[in-house]
Amino acid sequence: MSQDGTDSSDVIDLETSLGYLLKEAASALRAAMEAVLRPLGMTMTHYSCLELLAQRPGLSNSELARGAFVTRQSMNVLLQALERDGFVTRATEAPVGKALPTRLTASGRASLELASAAVRGVEVRMLDGLSGEQQVAARGRCAAWCAHSAAPPTTRPARSEDALPFDRY
Repeated sequence: MSQDGTDSSDVIDLETSLGYLLKEAASALRAAMEAVLRPLGMTMTHYSCLELLAQRPGLSNSELARGAFVTRQSMNVLLQALERDGFVTRATEAPVGKALPTRLTASGRASLELASAAVRGVEVRMLDGLSGEQQVAARGRCAAWCAHSAAPPTTRPARSEDALPFDRY
C-alpha cells in the first residue's frame, strides 16, 4: 500500500507504461506527419483518405471514415471539399444500397504521390537506427498489439517470466 492508502500495484508508472509510451509515440508521429503534410495543403485525415482510396478504390464514406479514424460526418465534409477541389469523384447514385463509391482523380493521385513521399520520409526517420530485422519485428509486434487490443480480454500470464520476450514476436 502507498502512503495515500491506494494499492501501489494498481498505479501506472508513466515512464514504463507501454500504453502511455505508445500514445506518446503516436502523438509524435502524427505531429511529424502533420508538419510535412501542411506545406502540401493536407491534414492527416486528408492524406489518409487519399491513401485509402488509392489502395481500395470505390470505398464508401463510412468505410473511409472507419479507415481514417474519424466520424462519418467529418469524412463527408472532407469528401465534399476533396470533390470540390478535384481530388476525388463520387457517383451521383449508389450502385447498391445508399453508399456512394469514391475514386481518386488524376489530380488526387498526383497530390497523394507528393504526400506519400513526405510521409515515408517521416517513417524512415522514425525507424532510423533499427536493422531490417528489427523493423520487421517492430511491425509484427505492433500488428500483434493491435490484434490483441481489439480481442476480448483473456487470461494473461501473471508473472513476467511466463510471458514471451519482445524479440520472439
